[in-house]
Amino acid sequence: MYTFSDFCDRVSYSSCVQQSSVAQLHSEAVMREQTLAAPIEFSGVGLHTGQGATLRILPAPSGKGIVFRRLDLDNFELRADVGSVERVAYATTLMSRGVWISTVEHLLSALYALGVDNAIIELDNFEVPILDGSALLYTEAIQKVGLVQLQTPRTYMRIEKPFVLEEGTKSIAIYPSDSLSLEYEIGFQHPLIGHQKLQVEITPENYRTQIAPARTFGFYHEIEALQAAGLVRGGNLENAIVLTDTGMLNETSLRYPDEFVRHKILDLLGDFALIGQHVLGRLTANRAGHALHTRFVAALLDSTSHWSSTTLTPAEAL
Repeated sequence: MYTFSDFCDRVSYSSCVQQSSVAQLHSEAVMREQTLAAPIEFSGVGLHTGQGATLRILPAPSGKGIVFRRLDLDNFELRADVGSVERVAYATTLMSRGVWISTVEHLLSALYALGVDNAIIELDNFEVPILDGSALLYTEAIQKVGLVQLQTPRTYMRIEKPFVLEEGTKSIAIYPSDSLSLEYEIGFQHPLIGHQKLQVEITPENYRTQIAPARTFGFYHEIEALQAAGLVRGGNLENAIVLTDTGMLNETSLRYPDEFVRHKILDLLGDFALIGQHVLGRLTANRAGHALHTRFVAALLDSTSHWSSTTLTPAEAL
């Protein structure tokens, strides 16, 4: 077992401060890179493959970033960045040298929102478990073990001028801001959805209470075609909201009246995490999806005149 004390021995005790919860991190936390204080483990089925998998998230030293490790393929490592994106049909899939990691967005969303800069994610299959269809279980587990501050200053991407990407009626844009916030707008001709729009400043507490519990959703009339295409074979009423023409099949109620747009924010943040650094900017999206999310991240990284790299002073971190 890779323990908190083992990790501190490797990076020097003076650089490690275990936090009781993510929500209680003081201002210095956002000035330095962070990792988990202890490993956490999950088991479940993949949403699309229906295959079982066990996933462990381990602490990692500064500079490691978020790295997937396929235990079933000789510990092959694949970095979670936009350059590894291979497929974006109903989920975000990464690939390197023929090795796949699928449906990464919910896990990456939780890690990014809670401030985890470095982690090794061990997986014994190629699809991340869907759990309950949200990021709540990941979020609760990360908060339970807490985070460790490392000595290395965290580098931020600060948006200096607006950057916009449009595709027909879909769009994503980012504007200068001193914090990260996300706004999403969706429209579906369904009585439970209709037009929904929400803006949230991304803090650990806001994410835990407003975004992480929102579940993935789909339409009952699409299931047969999706399964024929090799998708949603692990989907059920315990890990997704399944919508009928007039309501939903699930016997439980919605977790929020606008749970659908909240889940879109969850997905966007998970795809945005592939930028590989924390961002200071106001991100807005209108009727986008995984494909446009990841295209936007790649285009923003290439548009270096729109952003600068910076670290925060104590005054800026308050």
